[in-house]
Parts: sequence; structure tokens; C-alpha cells
Amino acid sequence: MKKNSSAKNPNSIRPFSSIVFDGPERTAARAMLYPVGFKREDFQKPLIGIASTWSHVTPCNMHIDKLALEAEAGANDAGGKAIIFNTITVSDGISMGSEGMKYSLVSREVIADSIETVVGCAGMDGFVAIGGCDKNMPGSLIAIARLNRPAVFIYGGTILPGCLTISEASPDGPRPIMPKTLLDIVSVFEAVGKHAAGKIDDRTLEAIEQCAIPGPGSCGGMYTANTMASAIEALGMSLPNSSAQNAMSKAKVEDCRRAGAAVVEMLKQGLHPLDILTRKAFENAITVVIALGGSTNAIGKRVPVLADLKPSGKHVMSELVAIGGIRPLMKTLLDAGLLHGDALTVTGQTMAETLADVQPYPDGQTIIQPPDQPIKKDSHIVILYGNLAPEGAVAKITGKEGLRFTGRAIVFESEEKALKAILNGAVKKGHVIVIRSEGPKGGPGMREMLSPTSAIMGKGLGKDVALITDGRFSGGSHGFVVGHITPEAYVGGPLALVRNGDLITIDAEKRGISLEISPKEFKARRKAWKPMKPRYTRGVLAKYAAHVTSASLGAVTDLDLEL
Repeated sequence: MKKNSSAKNPNSIRPFSSIVFDGPERTAARAMLYPVGFKREDFQKPLIGIASTWSHVTPCNMHIDKLALEAEAGANDAGGKAIIFNTITVSDGISMGSEGMKYSLVSREVIADSIETVVGCAGMDGFVAIGGCDKNMPGSLIAIARLNRPAVFIYGGTILPGCLTISEASPDGPRPIMPKTLLDIVSVFEAVGKHAAGKIDDRTLEAIEQCAIPGPGSCGGMYTANTMASAIEALGMSLPNSSAQNAMSKAKVEDCRRAGAAVVEMLKQGLHPLDILTRKAFENAITVVIALGGSTNAIGKRVPVLADLKPSGKHVMSELVAIGGIRPLMKTLLDAGLLHGDALTVTGQTMAETLADVQPYPDGQTIIQPPDQPIKKDSHIVILYGNLAPEGAVAKITGKEGLRFTGRAIVFESEEKALKAILNGAVKKGHVIVIRSEGPKGGPGMREMLSPTSAIMGKGLGKDVALITDGRFSGGSHGFVVGHITPEAYVGGPLALVRNGDLITIDAEKRGISLEISPKEFKARRKAWKPMKPRYTRGVLAKYAAHVTSASLGAVTDLDLEL
């Protein structure tokens, strides 16, 4: 075989696989791949990885093995040679509220590291990453950005809602005592709070448990997975109209086929992720997320919330899919001057070009509001600063709870202790629940506080109680909640100095969060503070705690490594 010099040719579509496969000295490498289905001619094709997150750990990912086969076929049909490999997934929904949730954010780093490892080791020229559960999306994007090889992300799709009608026997047959209700995983978490408050009985709780999750796909509201998928499409790193699709659909199969072909086309065009991941692309992503329900102040002041989607709204993702997904919303934002139309996408076209033929939502739909009739005129997520969060905190406040809250602190050193207090009635109206030592280093792992926030809502305390933490929130959390408080308590952040009964003020309009004690008292508490011992000294959580940055810097493990 004649040696190919493509590794030295910047215009080649085999810049990496040629190094691995070409020439007589690489005979052993080629020999290893005949048993997995390679033919002699395949070694002259671009090598395309298919990073699959398939697993039976969670329904979010249980169908992705079949989607990976479709992406493989798409790449092969387009002239590449695809290889499927797996990375991990964990389930946030299953581990929520337990020690296991400490591994969730860690899994984001493991996913990124493992994709980078396989793609780098195997000499893949490009790849498709397919994700379902929450951390699959950012983990895949981190790997895509690090490697900067032609790549497309494809979302595994949203789950359909569960459905429940509770009936009781009557002389005339079964009589509904609870109307037909669409359910999702957050319905289950909030049912726990309702059960503790005596609002539903054991039978109803069990019925909700058994029918809320009807099949494959990611959690069905505008929670973390659907939000991240929408953000990635707005970034330009997934195919148009691929983020808002049902998991079990012909459209999702076609998404994956097209993704495999798209990577081969990116190689031909010489298009790389860092050509796409520009400031304009990130501003587009932030804009779309806010319109759907999320993100930061600078853009949030001019972008309205337009989507009436769970958790703060009433509709689920599959209902949005049925009226056209997120593309008509993106076209509306573009026409309003809120998106950068010249930002590139993985198709090689600009955002404006991909939206040119998108039709508006059907008349009469109530899920997406027009910009002049927003659900909220600016973002419901704001960045707060103050003596409790000198490096910032993230508040998730829809306005339904009010925009300002002052209350007395009730302090917990773990999520489990806080949840127990909420369920047994120890948390009262007017309390500010403080859950600390749950940050990236202190947890470690920065757990999500969906169990406590759902219990608060289920107990009917959503407007009367606030919750602040150096941990995170699930996409399913809602209420008067503030997370990502930095610096975290473990490293001596001000949250570590809060005591039971302290007055705390959260002001979303003024972007402030403050502990109402005197500077003298603050200084005295600071002097008396002693660091807690690490909760883990071996294994992945210990390694994570040793390397992870502050949440204000992304809670990443490879920033400014000292070698």
C-alpha cells in the first residue's frame, strides 16, 4: 500500500486516520480492524467515530444503541468508515437526593475525557456524539471543543408524558376522582411533597410512580436535557430541527442518519467546531435558552421568556414538538433582531440560511407566546452578587414567587438533612433554607437540589420559603431558589458563616443577596471559621475535588493545570 501523506496535508479529509493506517509500518493497526468489519478499501476512507451513550442505567439513553447504528450508516453511506464506541452515562433522576448524585457533575468530565481519549487514540478524523441524560450534552460538547475535529452532536430526544386518571368504584362504574393528568419525573418528585403534606394518599403516590415514565427519552419538560439540546442547536453544533424531536420517532432516526453524513461533509469543507463556537454562537444559545426559560443577565435584560413549558409553565416538550419544535421560535427571535444570523452551523450554512424557510407556529397554539406578549419580559434566571456571594450566584426566580424575599436562615450541612426537615414540617413559612457544603469541592460534585425544591412545592410553600445553596439546581427545580453560591462554603465562602436565625435578603431586581449582620460580626465569624475535613480521600470523587474549579469558573477539572 502506498503511503498517504494526508497527515501533512491540511486539505486532506483523513488528517488523523492516515497516521494510524497508512504505509507498511502500520500493517498491524490495519490487521486489528478486519475482524470488526473493515475491508481493504475502508482504510482509505475518513474514520468517523460514533460516540454512543447507550445504557439501561436510565430511560433517557436506553434507545441510543439503535440511533448509533443509524449514525454509523449515515457516515458510511456518505463515504466515511464509522466505528461505534461507548462512553458512560449516569441518571440524575435516579440518583437525585442521594449520595450518588455527587457523581453527576463528575460524569460530565468523564464523558468529555473518555470521548477525547477514544477519538485521540484511534485517530478518528471526525465524530458524532449522541446523548440523552443531562450531563451527556455538555460532556460531549467539551470533548468536541477540545478536539476541534469535525463533529456533530445529536440529541436522543424527549420522552412522551405519562398519563394518569385516578378512579374509585361507584354503583355506576369507575368514577374519576383525579382528572386526566400529564406526568413527568418532576410530577413524581413533587408528589412526594404532596404525600408528606397529606394532599395525596399512598395509592395515588404509587400510581404516579408507576406511570410517570412511559418509555425511552429524556425528561419531558424544559428541564436540563431539553434545555441543553436546544442550546446546542442554537450554538450551531447540531443539525437544524434535531433538538425538539421525540425519542421514539422517524424524525429522530433521520436526524442520526443525517448527522453521520454531516460529519463527512464537514471534513470535505474543512469546517471545524471552533469555526462555529464563536461569541455570536454562544449569544445565540443564551438567547434561545432564555426564550425557552433560562440564562444570564446581560442578554436576559433584552430577551423575553416566551415558552409556557414545565417546570414553571404547564406544557411538556412533546407538545412543543407537535407544533414545530424550536425552529419557529428561533425564526421569530431572528426576525426580532435577537439572534446573530451570520453565525455558522455544522451544515456549513449560517443560522439565517438554515432558518430561511421555517414556517410560523400554527394559529391558536398557546405554548409559545409572541414577543410582544411575553410570559416574562426578561430572563427568569439572574446572577446575584453580595456579601453572601462575592463571586456570584445564580437565582432561578420566575416572578410568580415575587422578586424579593427576606427571611430567617435555617441551616443544613447536607441535602438529606434539609429534605428531612422539609418533609417533617420543621421548615416554616418565612424560612430561608441554607444548604451548604454541597459545592464542587465540598460535596464533592455539586449535587442538584431537586428533591428539596420539589418537596417545598409539594408542601405548598413555594411562595413562602426560599432556598439557597452552593450546590446546583435541576432543570426541574422552581420556586424562590438561589444556587451556585461562590465561593463555596468548603473553601471558606461567606455561606459557611451563616447561622440559624440570621436574616437573609434576596433581591432579584437589584441583583443582590446579603447576610444581614454587622461587618464586625462578619469579621469575628470569619476568624472563628475552621475548614471541614474532605469527605473523600480516595477514588474519583477525591480526584475531582482536588482538581475542580469554583462554580464561577465552570466547575471544570482542566483549567490552568499545574504540571
